[in-house]
Amino acid sequence: MVTATAYANSETSQNPRRVSILGSTGSIGCSTLDLIGRNLNRYNVVALTGNTNAALLAKQAIEHGAELAVLADPDHYQDLKAALSGSSVEAAAGPDAMMEAVARPADWTMAAIVGSAGLRPTLEAVRQGTCVALANKECLVSAGDIFMKAVAAAGTQLLPVDSEHSAGFQVIDPDTCDSIEKIVLTASGGSFRTSSQAEMAAATPAKALKHPNWSMGAKLTIDSATLMNKGLELIEAYHLFPVTPEKLDVVIHPQSIIHCLVEYSDGSVLAHLGMPDMRTPIAYCLAWPERMWAPTKRLDLAKIGTLSFEEPDISRFPALRIAREALEADNGATTLLNAANEIAVDAFLKGRIGLPSIAALVEAAIEMAARDGLSKPGSLEEVLALDEMGRDLARSLLSKFTKSNLAS
Repeated sequence: MVTATAYANSETSQNPRRVSILGSTGSIGCSTLDLIGRNLNRYNVVALTGNTNAALLAKQAIEHGAELAVLADPDHYQDLKAALSGSSVEAAAGPDAMMEAVARPADWTMAAIVGSAGLRPTLEAVRQGTCVALANKECLVSAGDIFMKAVAAAGTQLLPVDSEHSAGFQVIDPDTCDSIEKIVLTASGGSFRTSSQAEMAAATPAKALKHPNWSMGAKLTIDSATLMNKGLELIEAYHLFPVTPEKLDVVIHPQSIIHCLVEYSDGSVLAHLGMPDMRTPIAYCLAWPERMWAPTKRLDLAKIGTLSFEEPDISRFPALRIAREALEADNGATTLLNAANEIAVDAFLKGRIGLPSIAALVEAAIEMAARDGLSKPGSLEEVLALDEMGRDLARSLLSKFTKSNLAS
């Protein structure tokens, strides 16, 4: 686990923290700005980036006094420029502009771009020596070794935003890591925790998007429904915390109150509890190494009454097994896993494949790649090439898993 030596900038009204948000128009970005808006004297917004939503990005940039607003998609540049007309906010778009946003001097950067598009700018933020709050899974799932080496080389701080990893970060004492026997991530079980395999096979995207506890984007919600999200989090935890894969585990916890448990050699189990609201881990990252007030519902255990736990059912949720096998293979399979999963989830959301076919398609893509030989990528360019190969394989296999072919 990387601990900070270089990030000690205090945030006071005389010395506010300069912050940038990569992916400000998504759910994590909006929650981050909500917290910043409640603490205006503590933060100066440097750069905000989005994908295609020019109207929302411009609104955010003007409201928070950002220096720069950048869209990843240059086709929407004129819309952004028009929306920012009359303000002091600079407008830009395209890949080079995204890198310019990262290069703007900042003390703290929220990395919340969804997908592999977030790899290059997040890695550059790390290399700039900025404290990075990491909400982009791909940095660790697809390029974990490369990314963590960059963090160590820059001597900066990486703060996990996922509720489970943030919980682990808060619970684990760096001085007693050798005594850790197990780190257990909790999972809500998603939209189909109690559903039969037949019910899951018939599930519609609309039903899958109704998460019982969390408010998240579509991709993350579907990953929760298949438990792929928890598999990806196991891979992230391996890179974030000083344990081997066999010391990582998952337990189903429907209430989503306990986010992580850490078992020690003396039999002690330390747990982090909190209501399911992403503003809690985001607030922890924003204020680190201090804490700040967040407008979240307070935990009332007496009112909740019961906390329950279950073993994951791997027969109904094979994605968890597939992710663990990819991690243990240590040969680039996690990069393929992530890439193929993005293609599969998109196909499900478009109604082309059923929910169970997501994991089946991902596994088939990994198996096909493994037959030709896989090796761990050694650079960002190799990661991106392997990512593209995973997408191409998934697309080539997609027709085998379409509803019409499976029914015939």
